[in-house]
Amino acid sequence: MKEFELSVLSVAPLRQGETMKQGIDSAVSLAKAVDKMGYKRIWFAEHHNHDAYASAATVSIVQHILANTENIRVGSGGIMLPNHSPVVVAEQFGTLETLYPNRVDLALGRAPGTDQKTADVIRRSNHNGVFFFEREVKDVLRYLGDEEMQGEVRAYPGIGTNVPVYILGSSTGSAKIAANLGLPYAFGAQFSPEAMEEALAIYRENFQPSAHLQEPYVLAAINVIAADSMEEAAFISASHLQVYIDIYTNNLSQLIPPTKGFLESLSQFELEILHHRLGYTIMGNAETIRRDIIGFQQTFAVDEIIAISNIYESKKEFHSYEILKQVSDALFV
Repeated sequence: MKEFELSVLSVAPLRQGETMKQGIDSAVSLAKAVDKMGYKRIWFAEHHNHDAYASAATVSIVQHILANTENIRVGSGGIMLPNHSPVVVAEQFGTLETLYPNRVDLALGRAPGTDQKTADVIRRSNHNGVFFFEREVKDVLRYLGDEEMQGEVRAYPGIGTNVPVYILGSSTGSAKIAANLGLPYAFGAQFSPEAMEEALAIYRENFQPSAHLQEPYVLAAINVIAADSMEEAAFISASHLQVYIDIYTNNLSQLIPPTKGFLESLSQFELEILHHRLGYTIMGNAETIRRDIIGFQQTFAVDEIIAISNIYESKKEFHSYEILKQVSDALFV
């Protein structure tokens, strides 16, 4: 089994009844906890027009987390590039790299991170930005690159910072772009695992070595709900399962506290959503998590797993990450 790094993905979710400030404070607490546990990086995803998430201004969240942690890498997971000017993105992340050297990541996606009406407002006249994604990634790379790469328009700070850039995706199209550009590829299996095997094969087979990366590097985001017992994992998973029901019923809400008999309370339609739409999720006690991680790696052989845990109670969320880290570390002793 291929050895892998372990990281964390967050949308800075709000628990039921929390304010935005409390949601951001919770994100800081999570980052501090996983920093101490030895996780490699924590990324925050850009989402707009949702009162369930506090990560809309992703750059601001990243800077706040960097200021409140010590060793862990912090970045976007990602910046939705069609929403932004490449030179401004380079200036923002060049500034972060200047302030926090060797701790900043820039992962770029081409989805809007919101509904169409909100995307129209954000993008204003840039409705076709998604079609220029590969070209604009190249622009970002140039603005962050060395002096000899620059043109008349330059990013200050930005030049020479060479912030590591990653391509996000959940389709074969994004895999081709990452391969063409010779960049690391982060697959969003936490919500769309169906195309993962095909996308990773395309990325690996078509990868072109670049100044940024000589060999393919795959990151996979998956959902992890770990607890001391199977019963506890099943109970606390209710918050996570409700997230996916909300997504596919267009009723996104803050994280709900778990309740007994959650599955039995669902309608047939809601059960069908979980059966067909639930992202790649491993759930259970340490033994089950170990078995499922091994199975995942035997199938996909990724270089890095990025875990996301939608758990209502912060202490149990932290404990889930503790179990995952302990299980993963023990695999390669």
